[in-house]
Amino acid sequence: MKVVSNTSPIMNLAVVKRLQLLQELYHELYIPEAVQAELKAIPDKKAQREVRQAPWIRIGSVRDRRFVQTLRLELDEGEAEAIALSLELPADLLLMDEIRGRRIAERFSVRTLGVLGVLLQAKRGGLLTAVKPILDDLITKAGFWVGDELYARVLHEAGEQDAN
Repeated sequence: MKVVSNTSPIMNLAVVKRLQLLQELYHELYIPEAVQAELKAIPDKKAQREVRQAPWIRIGSVRDRRFVQTLRLELDEGEAEAIALSLELPADLLLMDEIRGRRIAERFSVRTLGVLGVLLQAKRGGLLTAVKPILDDLITKAGFWVGDELYARVLHEAGEQDAN
């Protein structure tokens, strides 16, 4: 399975010390050069080092710069390159949290999944015993925004009770 990732899923999982979930689920991950540059700016230096030293994260160069520039009318550079790389490889899955980017990717029939979906997939695959502690860490340590309704829905899908 070929998987491309935007910055957010990698950065957020690295900050909460769960980056290895991506390797356990997908074995290797492709990121475009713009995402590589964005990951160099992770404020948490330990997380930044972990990402930089992950040999299973591969860098891909996007060939169609014109397509990227068209996508840039609505998206940032990392999102635009991630979508373009997903189409060029072609990838089976694009990891992306930003709603606008996901909607645009889906217009091109690119299957997307966000970091919360990754957690659910990891739990279903037996890689996690509980999603809630990681979800809470994403919110408190990584500053990942999750509305109350989505929080409850993720815990419900994970088969966990909302303790709030």
